[in-house]
Amino acid sequence: MKLTILGSSSALPTSERYPTAHVLEVHERLFLIDCGEGTQMQIRKNRIRLGKINHIFISHLHGDHVFGLYGLLSTFSLMGRNTPVNLYAPIGYDTILRSHLNDFDIHLDYEIRFTPLSGKDPVKILDNKFITVQSFPLKHRVSSFGFLFREKPGERNMIKDRISEYKIPVARIPAIKKGENFVLENGTIIKNEEITTAPPAPLSYAYCSDTGYFSRLSEFVKGVDLLYHEATFDSSLEKLAAKTGHSTTLDAARTARDAGAKALIIGHFSSRYKNISFLVEEARSIFPVTVPAIDGSSYVVGKILQP
Repeated sequence: MKLTILGSSSALPTSERYPTAHVLEVHERLFLIDCGEGTQMQIRKNRIRLGKINHIFISHLHGDHVFGLYGLLSTFSLMGRNTPVNLYAPIGYDTILRSHLNDFDIHLDYEIRFTPLSGKDPVKILDNKFITVQSFPLKHRVSSFGFLFREKPGERNMIKDRISEYKIPVARIPAIKKGENFVLENGTIIKNEEITTAPPAPLSYAYCSDTGYFSRLSEFVKGVDLLYHEATFDSSLEKLAAKTGHSTTLDAARTARDAGAKALIIGHFSSRYKNISFLVEEARSIFPVTVPAIDGSSYVVGKILQP
């Protein structure tokens, strides 16, 4: 898994930070998470292939998370796209989207497959060969959702020397990779562990923006390898954060700590902050493995790279 930050600002973009958008790459498949204004410009700057984006997740219906979607969908059509786009967004957004497309005479040459988000508990919204994705409710001024991406366990790896040693037929290898033992012609059972090695541990990434602090959130993302959590304000603005349905640096750090996350990225910074280094230091006072979201930077899940 590799995460690329396209935008790390909150409501107002700055000269250095675009509104929120992330791209998560899993097994060469791209997942776009939120789509603030300027997202497609950032996609091009970061040499991300537009045609490989087949799934788009919208956390909530505030402009800094969705204004870039209309232009992106139009661009897809102008480029000749004919494969479906899977769109996950709060319930009712499909009506808003189609109204916009009609108002601006935009005719898409591909299908939008809409999955509505709702409810007060985690819900599995995507399940394919490589990953599952759950949506879960956040605490904001409008209906808002986070997303948890979990890689599925890979198949076991064959030990090449054992293939020749035990004369394992090629036709038996797929079943052995799935965990079966191998039986010799004389009936001797060769344990799977003797002829294979375990695959790498599956990875996970959770996205939480926008939200105020609530204790149940840490349960939704328990044990995640990499947690992205908004930290719009520093700790001195705790009351403003509560009023606007956002989090402080310490709120994000507490959630990461209580979830047992391996690493934390904070972002969605208020435009009032020109220098975000002290925001990172505040979060590190509770959760040391914290790095800032920096536009254009990529982070390997399971191995945080300092930007």
